[in-house]
Amino acid sequence: MDVVTLSRIQFAITSCFHYIYPPISIGLGLMLVIMEGMYLKTKDIKYKEMTLFWIKIFALTFALGVATGLVQAFGFGTNWAAYSRFVGDVFGSALAAEGIFAFFLESGFLGIVLFGWDRVGPKFHYFSTICMTLGAHFSAVWIIVANSWMQTPAGSIIEDSPTGPRAVVTNFWEMVFNPSTVDRLTHVILACWLTGSFFVLSVAAYYLLKQKHQRAAHSMMKIGLITALIGCLLQLVSGDSSAKLISKYQPGKLAAFEGAYTTQEYSPISIIGWVDAKEQKVHSISIPGGLSFLTYFNPKTPVTGLDQIPRDEWPNVPFVFQTYHLMVLMWLAMFLTVVFGIIYWRKGKLEQKKGILRVMVSSVIFPHIAQQCGWISTEAGRQPWIVWKLLRTSAGVSPSVGAGQVVGSITMFIVVYILLFFLFIFLLDRKIKAGPEAATLDDSLYRNPLKAP
Repeated sequence: MDVVTLSRIQFAITSCFHYIYPPISIGLGLMLVIMEGMYLKTKDIKYKEMTLFWIKIFALTFALGVATGLVQAFGFGTNWAAYSRFVGDVFGSALAAEGIFAFFLESGFLGIVLFGWDRVGPKFHYFSTICMTLGAHFSAVWIIVANSWMQTPAGSIIEDSPTGPRAVVTNFWEMVFNPSTVDRLTHVILACWLTGSFFVLSVAAYYLLKQKHQRAAHSMMKIGLITALIGCLLQLVSGDSSAKLISKYQPGKLAAFEGAYTTQEYSPISIIGWVDAKEQKVHSISIPGGLSFLTYFNPKTPVTGLDQIPRDEWPNVPFVFQTYHLMVLMWLAMFLTVVFGIIYWRKGKLEQKKGILRVMVSSVIFPHIAQQCGWISTEAGRQPWIVWKLLRTSAGVSPSVGAGQVVGSITMFIVVYILLFFLFIFLLDRKIKAGPEAATLDDSLYRNPLKAP
């Protein structure tokens, strides 16, 4: 393979692995705000047990997120030096803001949240939990700002420099609020909330199956079901808005999402199927006029097909089509899981429905698959542009990096990431099996070491 393809594979591996952790942190942050808020309101010890339990999992996830996120920054300078020079003025401000307003806010207050239960007042501790959660959310804000600028550049001009053309910010706020920032940020944050909700839902279902920690499990199940249902419904609205935005600014990407090779009236939307790239057609179960209606509220209005896009600007249509539809399928799986869970929960029969509980335990993976596929389809769908209509991906790689070096680094990353992932799963498994009561005991012993047996 050439250096461009290998560098893309390497960045995909490091990005996908890193992105396991930030959505968990952001989603669990919301869960912690809800749980600790319930503890302050009711003074019920079970909510403190739940909060302490999930704070420890939050801290574990945060540590892995920081460690894997550092690799991303180095990756820009090693494999994508030309791209880094091109976007440096834009990304410099956004990533600096992420470090100042997000990372330090999150990490600083995390210390108080972890170790401050008997050192600060309850209200200040809750304030710290809120600030820690805001810090996690702010990290998403600035990363999405930078990535959205790559999708819909605004607030900048292209200037010549001794090292070649580069983007220069002319209006900071126009760059920040480029046409796709708000829609994409909303979509990402809702996806993170779903990740946290289904994590809580999964653990609660596991405890109910094992008939352990049931007092906390019932409360976690209630919180998880309600937040997951709200998240699923809001995500449906957000996804519709994002598709309309893509149809306006990146019509070739939307065409790839649905395998729309030709521009036609009553453009269909595919439910399930596959793309025949050679024949340039889609074999699928589809709804005639569905894509036109969702895009323009008129089933007759043609949606721009790939026949209106220069051939050298087409993405890998079969790949993008499948990842996009897998993302949609995962949303449906999440929605149905929550609906059936709420139905049986309200009837008081959820604990007897072992099959539903087993699906709930497994459902922790649904939002992760959806997010990974969503990002893959989004990034692969804008190829061959690394910055939309301004810089091709092939022009962004480092000229001094050879294919052998990239292969070596890919191998190293795979080995290290596998070890890190198994360490994460091992520690996570220990904490979940110990349960919320153990988290409270550990906290008590930490604060009062003389009480330890």
